[in-house]
Amino acid sequence: MEFPFDINQIFTERISFLDQNLVADRWTARRPDLQANLATVIDELGRASAKAQQLTAAVTSASKLQSQRHQLYLLKDGECSGGRGAVVGFLKVGHKKLFLLDRHGVHVEAEPLCVLDFYIAENLQRHGYGLELFDFMLQHKNVEPGRMAYDRPSPKLLSFLEKHYSLTQNVPQVNNFVVFEDFFFNRAAVQLRKTPPKKPDGEIKPYSLMERGAVRQEQRTPPWPFAPHQSPQRSGSSQCSPPLSVGLSPTRAPHRVSVSSSPGGTRNQSRQSALIGGGRERRSSSLSRPQPGFP
Repeated sequence: MEFPFDINQIFTERISFLDQNLVADRWTARRPDLQANLATVIDELGRASAKAQQLTAAVTSASKLQSQRHQLYLLKDGECSGGRGAVVGFLKVGHKKLFLLDRHGVHVEAEPLCVLDFYIAENLQRHGYGLELFDFMLQHKNVEPGRMAYDRPSPKLLSFLEKHYSLTQNVPQVNNFVVFEDFFFNRAAVQLRKTPPKKPDGEIKPYSLMERGAVRQEQRTPPWPFAPHQSPQRSGSSQCSPPLSVGLSPTRAPHRVSVSSSPGGTRNQSRQSALIGGGRERRSSSLSRPQPGFP
């Protein structure tokens, strides 16, 4: 892909690595005009890739590269266009947090390195440029192609992976990413980014902690048949008053002798009962005796 400006001034290396800073080298950072030309190159490559894949919108642009923190590898041919150079293609990669299914249907949460966009100019395909660019990325990232995920790979990319890296058995997913069986072999070897830890309970709002404590208290309390019965507290007068007998009105309740609270109260009560009983016996015996003067 040719441009009306000198490509060799923007990209001094055959394969340039770009990140969110959009700086190919120190010389480019000092020249605002070169920075603008660099953004133009990226935008044109993104549109050409979207057209080749029949996408409605480009997934690669200079603004997206700055905001999404992805990395882009750009391959040039410095001898084309009378020495001004031409752009051959690009490869964009980045980490994505994915929820995947392994070959047994088990959910796996991972954040692997993903191929997000891959494009080689149509008139320069099947010349080994794609393999050169892809191998450079694998060495730079120190990753194997089977350990990566591929976002919406085109049939050409799938054929490319099968031909050069023998990746044929992919595991079906519910999203647009394609992973192969090698991705799940020896998962410890897969280069994953650390996910942020979960927030501790101390950062929960106070009212949420109170609600949690109430729920725990309810869970510790046994159900009704096994819970200890707690009767309400009675007043002092109700504790001293005797219970009423069934069938008797409160006004006609039998009179009961109050018991003295002194230590000798029980002994005096027994003596009084004996005297009363003895008097009753003498009265009954005197009545039963015959009176003098009567037959």
